[in-house]
Amino acid sequence: MTSAAHTPLGGRLNTLVIDGRVVEGHAVLTPRGELVRGCADTLARTLEELPDRVSGVDLDMTDVVFMDTAGLQFLDLLDAYGRRHRVPVRATHWNGQPRRILELVGLDTEDPLRHASDRTAGPRTTSAVARERAEQLDELRVEIEQLRQAIVSRPVIDQARGVLMATHGCTSEQAWDILRETSQHSNTKLRAVAAAVVAGAEPKGPTPPEEVRRALRTAISRRLHGSS
Repeated sequence: MTSAAHTPLGGRLNTLVIDGRVVEGHAVLTPRGELVRGCADTLARTLEELPDRVSGVDLDMTDVVFMDTAGLQFLDLLDAYGRRHRVPVRATHWNGQPRRILELVGLDTEDPLRHASDRTAGPRTTSAVARERAEQLDELRVEIEQLRQAIVSRPVIDQARGVLMATHGCTSEQAWDILRETSQHSNTKLRAVAAAVVAGAEPKGPTPPEEVRRALRTAISRRLHGSS
């Protein structure tokens, strides 16, 4: 059982594939790709293919590499399915950028549906996921706007991450955090920061603007050396 979606965004194809199997009446789903526009539709098709009576649904989110606000719709749909069928639903093993989004909106990063595990009480007027999303919406909008820009600008941002990883021996996630923090502290768009990092890595490349260099040094020092 496999469902897939191909959604054009920012000039490229973002793919979500959900593999699934049912073991002794329990559904085990493995999404792979990105939780962006269309991901809830893919999940809906997957859930429709499940047997009428499953004892529960477990999702392993290890291979989900990116998430924007559509990922919250994905969680809402899972929550609604569990309540409608009165079965436990879990989504675990979050990492990287999707885990950061869960932190930002105040959800449990181990299982954002944990607090909604009691299915016997029946449906509520507002799901716990939606309620927590509303509480953090203003901060989330700022973060998601940066993420949308990152999708459109992904090639140059990926190059910049590669430059930072090669230069400073950091992980891909640390490189992303350095770029994002530099953008915030220098009041410079993320794409512009990434382009400056890539250009500066060329043998005769231009030096990044002073405010970007200063913010970049601070971010590297804080993220990699633990100093402010």
